[in-house]
Amino acid sequence: MAGAMGTPYLLREFRSKKREVFEDVLEERRQSSDLRYAMKCFSPVIYRSLVPCKPSMLKAMVLESDQLQYVIKQISLESGEPLDAIQEQATEILDEMGQNLNLAAIRMFALTLSKIFKRLFQKVCVNEEGIQRLAQAIQEHPVVLLPSHRSYIDFLMMSYILYTYDLALPVIAAGMDFMGMKIVGELLRMSGAFFMRRTFRGNKLYWAVFAEYVKTMLRNGYAPVEFFVEGQRSRTCKTLTPKFGLLSVVMEPFFKGEVFDTYLVPVSISYERILEETLYAYELLGVPKPKESTSGLIKARKILNDDFGSIHIFFGKPMSLRSLASGRLNRSQYNLIPRHLSHRPSEEMQKFISDVAYKVELQQIANMVLSPGVLIAAILLQNFPSLDFSVLVDKTVWLKDLTEAFGGCLEWPDNMSSSKVVTASIELHSNILKLADGEVILFENKPNDPLTEEVVFAQAVTLLMCASYRNQLVNTYVRPALVVLACKMALSSSRGDVSRTFCFLRNLFSKEFIFFPGFEEKDFEEGSFLLSKCDIVHLTPNEIVITKNGESTAMFLFKMFQPFLEGYQLAFMHLAKVVIDHFTEKQYISGLRNFVTQRILTGATKCYEALSSDIQKNTLASFVQLGILEVSKLGEATNYMVKKKAMADMETKLGLWMSGMKISVARL
Repeated sequence: MAGAMGTPYLLREFRSKKREVFEDVLEERRQSSDLRYAMKCFSPVIYRSLVPCKPSMLKAMVLESDQLQYVIKQISLESGEPLDAIQEQATEILDEMGQNLNLAAIRMFALTLSKIFKRLFQKVCVNEEGIQRLAQAIQEHPVVLLPSHRSYIDFLMMSYILYTYDLALPVIAAGMDFMGMKIVGELLRMSGAFFMRRTFRGNKLYWAVFAEYVKTMLRNGYAPVEFFVEGQRSRTCKTLTPKFGLLSVVMEPFFKGEVFDTYLVPVSISYERILEETLYAYELLGVPKPKESTSGLIKARKILNDDFGSIHIFFGKPMSLRSLASGRLNRSQYNLIPRHLSHRPSEEMQKFISDVAYKVELQQIANMVLSPGVLIAAILLQNFPSLDFSVLVDKTVWLKDLTEAFGGCLEWPDNMSSSKVVTASIELHSNILKLADGEVILFENKPNDPLTEEVVFAQAVTLLMCASYRNQLVNTYVRPALVVLACKMALSSSRGDVSRTFCFLRNLFSKEFIFFPGFEEKDFEEGSFLLSKCDIVHLTPNEIVITKNGESTAMFLFKMFQPFLEGYQLAFMHLAKVVIDHFTEKQYISGLRNFVTQRILTGATKCYEALSSDIQKNTLASFVQLGILEVSKLGEATNYMVKKKAMADMETKLGLWMSGMKISVARL
C-alpha cells in the first residue's frame, strides 16, 4: 500500500484529466439575472441526509464533549485555576473562532461575487466529472476539501462554485487576520469561515478547543471542512511544503473509529493571472505585507478595471482514508485507551499523515492547468531583457509540444493562430510585458543608464512577477531537469553516478519542490523515462547520456532551473564569508540580500531571483538539513552557526554546479 500511496503522478492520470470536460460557470451568469441566481432554492444533499445543526448547538456539543472536558480538568489541576474560569476561557475561544453559517449572508456573497468575478475574469472553468464525484462523496462520508493556495480569492471561489452546483457549502479554516476586518470579518464568518490563530504552540486549551471543534463538525456531518495543506498562500506559485497539524486533526475521527471513512478531495486552482502578483513580488523583496483591512479592500476595487484572464478549478478524485490506510496502518492502538484521552500519534501514524499530505499536493500539482503565459514567462526569463516576437512565437509552440509530451495539461485556444495566442497573453500581462518594434520587452535596459540599487529593485520586481508564472511550469519539468543536471554534474555517465547525483540534487532542493518522501529511485526513473521518450537522453542498462538531438532541450531545462542552482550557490558563497559565530534568520536574509545586490551591481551575477526571501529561507532550511548549519536556541531566538568542516566537504559538489565557476572558501 505504501508504494501505491506514493506513486508519482503518472502520464495516464494526465490523459484521463485531459478527457474531462470543463464548464465555464460565468457563461450563464453573463446571460441571466445575478439576483435570481443568488435567491435560487438552495437545499443541498449532505452527509447521511443529516440536517445541519445551528452554530450555537455545535458550540454546545464542543464544550460538553468528553475530550474537551478532560483537558479542562487537567489544566485546572496543573494551574490551580477553577474549572469555571477555564470553561469560560474555552467559551471565549469558541466565540472567537466559530463560524456562523447563514444563508442570507451566503446569498449576498453569491450576488456580489457574481458581479465581481464577471468583471475580473474571462472564464471560471470547472471540471464537471469532479463536481459529480464530489456530490456523491458528500453523501457517503465526511469530506475534507484541500485546495491549492495562490490567492485570497481561493476560498471565496470554492464556496461560489459549490453554491453554483447546489453542493453543501464548506466550513473554512481562515487566518485571524480576516477577523479584524470590520464588517467583512463577520460576513466571512456568516459564509462559513472559522478563524484560527497563526500559531498556538504551548496553548493547550486553545489547541484542544480548536481540534474538538473541527472534529465535531466532521463527526456530525455538519458540512465539508476546507483548509489549505500549504498553510498559507504561495507567493512564488510553487507548491509549499505541506503542514501536518490540521490534517492530523481531520484524520483522528477515522483513526479512532468515530467515522467509518473520510474523503480527502485535492482541488487545483489555476490562475492565468494572479490578483496579488505585484504585492507578492514586493513581499519577496522584503517589503512588509500590508495588514488586511476593510479600507484596504475598498481601495483595491481599482483592480476591477483589469483583466485577469481565466481560472480553472479541477476537483480531483476523492481519496478514501480507509483505502489509503488499508494494509498499512494498525488503528488498534486507539482501542487501548478511552476516546476522550488525547493520544500523540505514533511514528507510524505521523509517517502516514506526512505521506497523505504529500500525495494530496502531488495530485494538486498534477491537475494544474497551464496557460500560454506560463510558457512565455519561462522563455523570456532565459532571454531577458527582450526577445524578437517571431522567435518567441516559435519557441512557445516548441515548449507547448514539449510540455504536453512531459504530461503537462495546457489550455491552448485551438481557434487562434500561434502568434495571436502569444499576443493575447502579452496583452493580458501588459503590466510586466511590452511588445514594441517587433520585440517583446520584459524591462527596458538602457546601456548608458547607471545600475543602482533602486534600478536593481525595480527590475527584480518585474523578474519575480514573471518567475511566478514560470514556477507553475517547473513542477512538470523538475524530475527530468534534475536528471539533466545530474548528467552534467556526475563524475561519469554511468547510471549509478548519475542516479547518486540526482539524489543529491533532489535532497538539496527538497524545500523548493515537492517530492514524495523516500521515492528517489522512482523519481529518477520517471525523469529518465520522459527524457528518453523525447530522445533527449539515451538509456542503456549501465549508462545515461544526453543525445546530440537533445542537447538544445537539455540546455533549456538547465537554464530553466539555473536561478535555483545559482541562488543556492550564492547563498553558499555568502555563508563562506560569514564571520560571526551565530546569526538569526533575519540577519541571514538581510546579509544575503545585500550580498546578492552587490554582485548584481558589479555584474558578477544576473540572478535576481536570489533576492527572493523564498529562496533565501529555503537555502537556510536546506543547509540545516545537509548539516552545513547547526541550529541552537538562545532564549526565545533561533540561531544558526556555520559548520566549517561540513562547508569544506560540500564545496566540491556545489562547485560543480556551473561550468567554469567554482567556489573556494579559502579565496573568499
